[in-house]
Amino acid sequence: MKEGRRWLEIAGVHLVLLVASAAVLYPVLWVVRLAVSPTGRLTEAGALPIPKEFSLQNLSDFIFARDFYGRPIFFIQLGNSLLVSGAATIVGLLFALSAAYGFSRFAFPLRRAGMRTMLVSQMFPAVVTAVPLLFLLDALGLFGTTAGLVLIYATTSVPFSIWMLKGYFDVIPKDLDESARLDGASAWIVFTRILLPLVRPGIGLTALFSFMSAYNEFIMASVFLDDVTAYTLPVTLQQSVGGFDPNWGLFAAGSLVLSIPVVLVFFFVQKQMVEGMTAGAVKG
Repeated sequence: MKEGRRWLEIAGVHLVLLVASAAVLYPVLWVVRLAVSPTGRLTEAGALPIPKEFSLQNLSDFIFARDFYGRPIFFIQLGNSLLVSGAATIVGLLFALSAAYGFSRFAFPLRRAGMRTMLVSQMFPAVVTAVPLLFLLDALGLFGTTAGLVLIYATTSVPFSIWMLKGYFDVIPKDLDESARLDGASAWIVFTRILLPLVRPGIGLTALFSFMSAYNEFIMASVFLDDVTAYTLPVTLQQSVGGFDPNWGLFAAGSLVLSIPVVLVFFFVQKQMVEGMTAGAVKG
């Protein structure tokens, strides 16, 4: 009796997981269907996300597209997206790590107020800050440049990164700092040699969120970039459905291609996170 009840529980759990997986994968399969369908129409009959015809024309049109001068625009914009996202992630983390360490380990005036202010700054949408940032970039001579977009993405990711990383620093006992100080280690040695290896899982997770936010961001890129060779991929992806005759097949194909770097980064960071957790457990 107990064995039969156990099998029923296992079957029920698997059934729930299958239903949840189907609900999550159904929209993704529809995107795949549109990407490999020659027509790419949303009005095609049938509820099953199975294409009636198979074609890689949409993927080919998106990847091998060229501009008026014959330049491979996809590869240029893919490089822009990876460069902007990677640089913004690195710059943002460099500032956020030192700030999170300071907020976690030192007591100073307006410490709590500063943390709350950074949290409040995340409540405003990107459109609210677009006009002030436009004037700032124009005054600095960075309007329409990749460096200006990196600066925007890096600074907007810093408050969130500080909140994330501060939580990881907080769970590390301060006894480690004090023991190292007694052995003659400076604050810089404590920060770089002791604490940073222990918060590597937090660094990986924060880097993943920062990279994804910058890589998928569209509003700022469309406002501050005015040259097609400086565009990031989300801007071009939106333009495929922004006219009177939207090409949903091309949009779906571009969405699939656009997601590949994020998936690769996720798996790479996931491995680093596991290694960081193991190293931290051993060193602790």
